[in-house]
Amino acid sequence: MAYLLLAVGLATVAWNNDAMSSSSSSSSSSTAVAEAAAVADFGTATPENGAGGGGDGSGGNGNRPRGVISLDSKNFDSSLRNGGQVWLIEFYAPWCGHCTRFASTYELVANQLHSDHHHKLGISTTRRVNVAKIDGAAERALSSRFDVHGFPSFFLVDGWTVREYKGSRSHEGLVKFALVDYEDTEPVPFITGPFGPMGQLRSLLMRSGAFIVGMYEDLTKGRGMGPLMAMSVLCVGGLAVGLVSIVILGILFLPKAKLE
Repeated sequence: MAYLLLAVGLATVAWNNDAMSSSSSSSSSSTAVAEAAAVADFGTATPENGAGGGGDGSGGNGNRPRGVISLDSKNFDSSLRNGGQVWLIEFYAPWCGHCTRFASTYELVANQLHSDHHHKLGISTTRRVNVAKIDGAAERALSSRFDVHGFPSFFLVDGWTVREYKGSRSHEGLVKFALVDYEDTEPVPFITGPFGPMGQLRSLLMRSGAFIVGMYEDLTKGRGMGPLMAMSVLCVGGLAVGLVSIVILGILFLPKAKLE
């Protein structure tokens, strides 16, 4: 059991890194042109217009944020549960060239969706969308929950309903998707989605794998153990945890004799 957990953890982390790296290596000239056009049409995001640095972006339109909101594993669930609001979320990586080039355009998307000036794109709606980003390379458990295979990836979250954006990376495309065009996109099935059992299982496997890898590195690099000794310690620890878990489950679910 311990060997299996160790193998699954290491394989999950390695596969996740390989899949994201290979998917993010592709390029598109049309996307670059669209990004440049969006910046030219709508201006450059600056701290003065409320989109400086992509922080929490508070201020401006009442209590409405302006810039891109940063989410992580600590505030993700609490933020999405707050008020039942709709969220447009980008998964990015600091080393992703596409993400870096699109950052200024995504700030413009946040500025427009966090305001009521949708008429610039000919859209008339009262729908409000929060715009956020997640460092998918650092938050691997969240990336696994959303089954992210490449950067950047965009998802629209409305309660437990999740839709993935697969259109062109452009200001107009994302704004229209968040406000209107999302209705034409089939939601991710709940059972395999980030809030369903499969998404939670993927997140658990990633967290377990990251924990095991961290323990292994601590034993080998921090405590000077050899690789075989470190794996033996992890396996013994895993067996101990497994046995204790079996005993606890046995006590909890052991049939009790009926009292007459």
